Amino acid sequence: MDLGIAGKTALVFGGDSGIGWHTAKRLLEEGVTVVLSDVDRATLDAAATRLDADDGRLFAFAADVTRLADLAALRGRIEASVGQVDILVQSSGITGAQGLFHEIDDEGWTRTLEVDLMGPVRIVQTFLPHLRRGWGRLVLLASEDAVQPYDDEIPYCSAKAGVLALMKGLSRTYAKEGLTVNAVSPAFIATPMTDAMMTRSAEEQGVSFDEAVEQMLTEKRPFMAIKRRGEPDEVAAVIAFLVSAGASFVNGANYRVDAGSVGSI
Repeated sequence: MDLGIAGKTALVFGGDSGIGWHTAKRLLEEGVTVVLSDVDRATLDAAATRLDADDGRLFAFAADVTRLADLAALRGRIEASVGQVDILVQSSGITGAQGLFHEIDDEGWTRTLEVDLMGPVRIVQTFLPHLRRGWGRLVLLASEDAVQPYDDEIPYCSAKAGVLALMKGLSRTYAKEGLTVNAVSPAFIATPMTDAMMTRSAEEQGVSFDEAVEQMLTEKRPFMAIKRRGEPDEVAAVIAFLVSAGASFVNGANYRVDAGSVGSI
């Protein structure tokens, strides 16, 4: 499928694995020049190697989204290597502090919000000038948790709700300049983040990994009508559409990729 974005340049945060990596793969297949970014240099280089792009359209630069200086340096490296970006996908994040509200301290809240809310804010602050050139695509990764919060991960839920508000505000501000801004909200995707959650759950309960997944689907995600974890590429497919030429009239939208997990309309 031709998405009409060959020759564009995309920056994908959270690109060392999961949704970010699969998004990068799809964009490379569409003829896009892709810059991968994540916090760890070693895992980022390994991710770039797995993409096996040898035609000069793939770059990998590490950056910490909690540090404006890192992001400014990243912007400088991108401008020196490939020019300005047309497409920005913010997929980096952490599970953050977990537990009931009264069990989470100030440090847990601060760390979660620093990465999952202020990280996207800083990224947009840094790269918005690139996107305000008559044509741009910005996709922020939110979560089902943003609109259907769970009692044992309120900091993460709060951060993702903030991401949706950020998306909506940006979409209203910059659409007249040719920049569309949208969000994608996945649920229970087979990524390293949920792998770690299920491994921890299995160990705590003395069950197998698969049993922990089944328990999660049955007890905590009862509205997921498709009874399995989602695949990262299934989310990447939606992101690829939102950054395509064909999505030119899609703006300020939150696309749920959640197998029906959110119970409301």
